[in-house]
Parts: sequence; structure tokens; C-alpha cells
Amino acid sequence: MQLAFCLYKYFPFGGLQRDFLRIALACQARGHALRVYTLEWRGDVPDGFEVLLVPVKALTNQRRYARFSSWVADDLARRPADRVVGFNKMPGLDVYFAADACFEDKARNLRNSLYRLSGRYRHFAAYERAVFGRDAATEILLISSAQRPLFQRYYATPDERFHLLPPGIARDRRAPPDARQIRAEFRRQFALAGEQLLIVQIGSGFRTKGLDRSLKALAALPPELGSRCRLIAIGDDDPKLFRAQAQALGLAERVSILRGRSDIPSFLLGADLLIHPAYNENTGTVLLEAVVAGLPVLTTAVCGYAHYITDAGAGLVVEEPFEQTRLDHMLAQMLGDAPARARWQASALAFAEHADIYSNAERAADVIVKERR
Repeated sequence: MQLAFCLYKYFPFGGLQRDFLRIALACQARGHALRVYTLEWRGDVPDGFEVLLVPVKALTNQRRYARFSSWVADDLARRPADRVVGFNKMPGLDVYFAADACFEDKARNLRNSLYRLSGRYRHFAAYERAVFGRDAATEILLISSAQRPLFQRYYATPDERFHLLPPGIARDRRAPPDARQIRAEFRRQFALAGEQLLIVQIGSGFRTKGLDRSLKALAALPPELGSRCRLIAIGDDDPKLFRAQAQALGLAERVSILRGRSDIPSFLLGADLLIHPAYNENTGTVLLEAVVAGLPVLTTAVCGYAHYITDAGAGLVVEEPFEQTRLDHMLAQMLGDAPARARWQASALAFAEHADIYSNAERAADVIVKERR
């Protein structure tokens, strides 16, 4: 088949982008031809990918995305594809990978009523309806079971159009046989003494991921414990606001904020704790990447994959409604209890041996290339 994949931006370190790449490669491995429509591509282009940079511009994102959709529709009219697969919500999709939470639910519950009069709202609401509307034909690859009832509440989407996928954790995130040596080398590289504790936060979009909450929790640690702790945050985002916050909290010497990078597995093996106190998160792939590396996790219950932390016995989850003092207490509890961290690590590694958390791309490819109903 000729497959067309659509996503607004590709960069190597985004969770959505890595899901896209794994699924596209799984389809290519089955012998299908790939064409990718995008506004921006950063990084290497895999062999055999036809990448089209859609040449549209606009002053607002919604106008640019509308022009993107029109351009793609025109190109597909000239050069048809057997399947059109979207990683952002837009009209004309045969299959949609539902990485984003329900826009309509957020618009009604997290915004005031005037927001629904805006052009931004009208655009994104219409694009979501084009995918999830009861009379649409788009097949939906769902990665968070919690989102299904929300979409059905607003759009009455038929059950049969949903396909719940397991998480798609790359197997190279699993702790290798030489994990201890990698950890020791990492800690030498970052000048971490034996008694020092490293907290990592990984993910683009520092505001949404709750980096401000992490900094407050680090500042609230008891002085003797806090003096032994460092925090490294990694992601493609503007760090200016958070560096200023760290400075104001007296943490500047203990906090590093790095751009997205390709050696994340070494951070997962070298750290003592992953913190991920997100404000909202459809899934949270990094939570499971930490689990399979044997790194204890502290996260918030709003993350779609937070239940895996409880299921695996791999850390602690801050329940809703969120309270900063609860996060502060849990962080101090986890960092101050080395035997508990060892138990969480052992449980996480045991979970990684048997859990079905690796087959996302293969199951998605099954849906994408199946015969039309």
C-alpha cells in the first residue's frame, strides 16, 4: 500500500514523534510505501521515507494548520494514498493516533465560556469533530483508556471505531546487563558523589509537565537531604522562566536544564528518581521508560500511564486533587528511604519482564493496513 502520514512537526525527542516513527517503520517493514506530510522536520530522514515539507505560513497556528490540511488534501487528490494516518486531529483521516486528550472536554472545564467564542476554539473543535464525530469514518488508535468516555460523551463515537493499544515502550529503554557500569560511568561524567541523589525530569513542555512543581518540591526538602540532591530537567522548551524560578528558590547550583538529547537511557540508569508531576498528560511514556530501566517514579494521577506505576509497584502517585505539600512530602519520603527505592527498582524490573508494554507500533500497524470495512 501507499501510506500517507500527517503530523504538524517532527523532532527526535518528542513522545508523539517517537510514536509516529516507530509506527511508520513498522508499516514500512511490512513492505508498504511511506509519504510524510509535515510543516517541520528536524533530524535525519529514515531511508525510504518521502518527506514533504508543506509550504504554508500564517500568523496563527490554527490558520496555518487549516492551510496545511487544505494543501495535503489537494496533493492527495493528485497522488492518492491507500491510507491517510494522522498524528494530529484534522479532516480527511482514515486512521488517527490519539496522543492528545479531548480538546472539547478541556475547553469546557479548564477555560471560561468566552473561550468558546474564539477562532482558536472553533478551529480545534471542528478538527476534533472531524475525527470523532458519530458519522465520521476515522478509525481511532487509542493509547489512554481514560479518554474514550470523554470523546464518547461529546461525540457519541461508536465503540467499534476505537482500538486500544498497549504502550509503545522501546526495548532499548530496558536496563541492559551492564546497567551498573553505565550508571557508574554516568555518575562520574556528571560528578555525582556516592551519597548524592539525582532526580531527573524528562519531557518537552516544561509548563505542562510540572517543572515548577518539581522545583518547589526540591526547595522544600529538609536541608540535610536537599543539599545532597540535584535535579536535571531535559526537554525541548524555553528554560528561561524555570531557571529564574530555580534562582529565586536558591536552587541554581543544584538544577540543570538541558535540551532534548539522544542519550536518555543513560540518565534513566544514572538517576535515583524520575519526577513527573504533570498538570495534564494523556499518557506519559517516560513513566514506563523509567520503569523498564528500573528507576523509581514519582508522578501525578492525571497521567494516563500513572496506573502502571501502581501496578508495577515502581514508585508513588500523587492523587487528585493535586496538593503541592503532598508532592513535597512524597519526594522527601522517596529520597530519604534507600531500601524502599531498592524495592521499587526490583519490582519495576520484574514488571518489565512480562508486561505487554512494547507492542504499540505493531498493533497500530495491524489497524492501519487492514482491509477497509
